[in-house]
Amino acid sequence: MKQYWQNWANKRFRFEKSKKMTQKDILVFIYQQGYLYLILIFITFIAGVNYANNLILGFCFLIGSILCISFYLTFKQLHGLEITSAMSEVGQVGNSVQLTLYFQQNVKQNRYLWIKTDQHLEKILIQNSKEKITLNFYTNERGKFQFPNVQIYAVYPFGLVRAWTYLYLKNHVWIAPKSLEFQTENKYVQQNFSQDVDDFRELRDYQSGDSLHAVSWKQAARGQGLYVKIFEQFEDQHHVNIVYEQMPANSHEERLGLMMGLVEHCEQFKHEYSLILPHCELEKGVGETQLLKAKLLLAKA
Repeated sequence: MKQYWQNWANKRFRFEKSKKMTQKDILVFIYQQGYLYLILIFITFIAGVNYANNLILGFCFLIGSILCISFYLTFKQLHGLEITSAMSEVGQVGNSVQLTLYFQQNVKQNRYLWIKTDQHLEKILIQNSKEKITLNFYTNERGKFQFPNVQIYAVYPFGLVRAWTYLYLKNHVWIAPKSLEFQTENKYVQQNFSQDVDDFRELRDYQSGDSLHAVSWKQAARGQGLYVKIFEQFEDQHHVNIVYEQMPANSHEERLGLMMGLVEHCEQFKHEYSLILPHCELEKGVGETQLLKAKLLLAKA
């Protein structure tokens, strides 16, 4: 029975990229205090019948009609709403992966909705023809990240009835490793580079986008302003081969982290680099496209 229900739900709530909420996509049922409201209806009905009191029966029918209207009004909070999704291409351990949901409605109306996932419970108000909300997901593991199911529900206007739907996201994102830095006193690292990483050359003014690791904090502490340290190796070296086998680490994940750190360093100083992994390679390059390819390669390694 459980497997049958799961198969039915996967088919009914499957979400690729865009979907418009129709009657078959929305579930409606009594919600929390609605059960107490049902008991009130039942008590007033019994009392009205036993005492043959038309006033009590009239009150019973009145509150019963409110419950019936609630079913319709709550259902309309989701009905006709078009939802489109967009997500990050590649994520990285330690950073958030974004899932953006775009809501569109043909006729403007106020929709009071809740969005629920494993990591979120947010209340949103949709007033305009188009609205968007961004959900941030965090992961501590490299590799494939599967987005959890998203539940969207409404309890407006009285909280007696809940209408809800699910978005079973089939898309996934690859998560690149967290970048690790070399210990500059490590002799092995110094042997694998043409020049010493600590071979200081000059200072230049800090520019937007420069890494804080390269800032000369001694000058900043003296009130001389923000400067960035330039090293000989990275100033003179025009192409860096980042080789998996040459990484000074024993574990697979540490080697990938060190490679990720070198990739970010090369991107910072605008030096071309290539990646050489046991079963694949990335040709030399630099820029946003190269960085995206490098992250994807390291995420799948």
